[in-house]
Amino acid sequence: MKHILFFISTLFCFVIQAQQTEVVDFKTLDAVVFFNQIKIDSTLYDSYEITFDILKKTDSIYLDAVHMKFKNVALNGKKVKYKNEGKKLVIYNKFKPSEDNKLQFLFFASPKKAMYFVGWDNEARNQIWTQGQGKYTSNWLPSIDDMNDKMEFDLTFAAPKDYEVVSNGKLILKNPSSDYVLWKYDMQKPMASYLAALVVGKYDKHVEISKSGIPLEMYYYSEDSLKVEPTYRYTKEMFDFLEDEIGVAYPWQNYKQVPVHDFLYAGMENTSCTIFSDAFMIDETAFIDKNYVNVNAHELAHQWFGDLVTETSGTHHWLQEGFATYYALLVEKQVFGDDYYYWRLFEYAQELATQEQTGGNTALLNPKSSSTTFYKKGALVLHMLREKVGDIAFKEAVRTYLEKYAYKNVETSNFIKEVEKSSNFDLELFVAKWLKDKTFYYEEVEASLQRQSDFITEYLMVDCEASNAKCDYYLTSGISDEAKSKIIFQVPNKITSEVFKNSIKVRQAIAQSLTTIPSELKQEYESLLEDKSYVTIEAALYNLWVNFPEDRNIYLDKTKEIIGLPNKNVRLLWLALSLVTPEYGFDEKEIHLKELIRYTSPAFNYEIRMQAFTFLNSLEVMNEDIISNYKEAEKHHNWRMVKFAKTFAKKNKTKLENN
Repeated sequence: MKHILFFISTLFCFVIQAQQTEVVDFKTLDAVVFFNQIKIDSTLYDSYEITFDILKKTDSIYLDAVHMKFKNVALNGKKVKYKNEGKKLVIYNKFKPSEDNKLQFLFFASPKKAMYFVGWDNEARNQIWTQGQGKYTSNWLPSIDDMNDKMEFDLTFAAPKDYEVVSNGKLILKNPSSDYVLWKYDMQKPMASYLAALVVGKYDKHVEISKSGIPLEMYYYSEDSLKVEPTYRYTKEMFDFLEDEIGVAYPWQNYKQVPVHDFLYAGMENTSCTIFSDAFMIDETAFIDKNYVNVNAHELAHQWFGDLVTETSGTHHWLQEGFATYYALLVEKQVFGDDYYYWRLFEYAQELATQEQTGGNTALLNPKSSSTTFYKKGALVLHMLREKVGDIAFKEAVRTYLEKYAYKNVETSNFIKEVEKSSNFDLELFVAKWLKDKTFYYEEVEASLQRQSDFITEYLMVDCEASNAKCDYYLTSGISDEAKSKIIFQVPNKITSEVFKNSIKVRQAIAQSLTTIPSELKQEYESLLEDKSYVTIEAALYNLWVNFPEDRNIYLDKTKEIIGLPNKNVRLLWLALSLVTPEYGFDEKEIHLKELIRYTSPAFNYEIRMQAFTFLNSLEVMNEDIISNYKEAEKHHNWRMVKFAKTFAKKNKTKLENN
């Protein structure tokens, strides 16, 4: 790696651990971060400030700062005694209650977590991006790992020319010099430190303005200009909807969304600046298979639930994830319709019921609960609560809850009290049952969904066996696509040529379920290769290739130009099939193999790499390039890539050693 080390000159202040919040209140952080290619022990002299109030007498205060170096540490303009403990910077002084104190210093960091330098030492696009949720921001920026004290951030970055820099708040200065460009971002309101964000990369930008006048900045790679509309589809509509549905104006100056390479998760709701995986940058055809709408809506909802009001601890994590999941579903209800909303809730209930059967359920207020519990049970609890107290009381409670605790930290009781006030309901039993009890009451959720949705009632009523004459009728009737797909997976032998006349979703179910293709349905099944669904094309290509060996060349020719989803699902399958079809493209075998091997390199998303590795392993292909890429994958920053590579290495130890 071109050892990109960076200097971070900063003043900062932040949330402090519970015991420290009683004695000090950090107010503002003004930090400057320099990115340079220099020696590891180099230093940069500069000073910036963090302001804070002392609430009670104390002999020390501290900031979380992991593996950093400090110089020129000054308190209110004077040198001060301090200690660098490796994970904390402790400031010693006879502090008395006072306001507007200033701490100044220079620090140097070379983070191993939270800030990721992607592509600078390999073929991937050059980027720098952060992921601080949890207690990780202190790896690149002195801060407070606890989220119970909030402060206003003003961050300035000196970055290489030709790169865009995106961070929290509003860009108020962009000043080029001979060597770099200085970018200054201003926040006007306080936030928790885990929400501090930075992206450095090469981007273009599409901007829309919300109904309330908020700039919506949508970043993309220049080569992805045709993907902007399908990727960011409904963004303005969902923003306007959430402001109206929540009843509280968007609390920040603007809203930015930035895709990055090999992000750790689907997305992260940094204040005013969502970072998300570029695997969601899709074309028009991919929209039906895997779109960004839910992630987009989820991270946007967090700007209120998580960023504006923040949990005091993991016990109340559902106040962030359950709310964001629920409001994302309300967005999807707005854009896709009621049936879609109830269908997703039904899927959540099914998942939680399965978790119940395996003994994996925990209470919603258990800080060690699974993501399924926090996200999906949290959303279902809000659905059940809204049904119990009514729309008017529910919306009034949400509004007053957000307004009362804006820029503060909250517990579950804060929200429940507002619902009790607006509805005049005693919710003690509701809380005991749905939040404190680890049991998931599936039957009650299902009954609720059926009360509100004929669509769900119909789906549950439809059930087929091979001997059921009604199955034929159902598959060509006016029942929902979901109900038809259910039948298709139950009795694929009931599929006739008439069934292929259904919607693209039903045809996708046919492609995935009908793996043994009757000769009389061959022509209809071949038509699936024309569908506007990469999932359908992938399944259809493989099944046709298996079932009709005599026509393999035809199927490969027909799909040779199709790439597929961002994970290149169709292309990777095509390459593998072309290599094991002896009579196909004999003179191009080497070219196809090189392409498949190339997809194992760091230049590509980890999903692409894992699938390419898998195909090559099944083909029993191993060479120096593949081994080198495996070794790189074992040290990758994305845990999924690392887990995959280490598991493979363990299973194929002999094969790797012999090459």
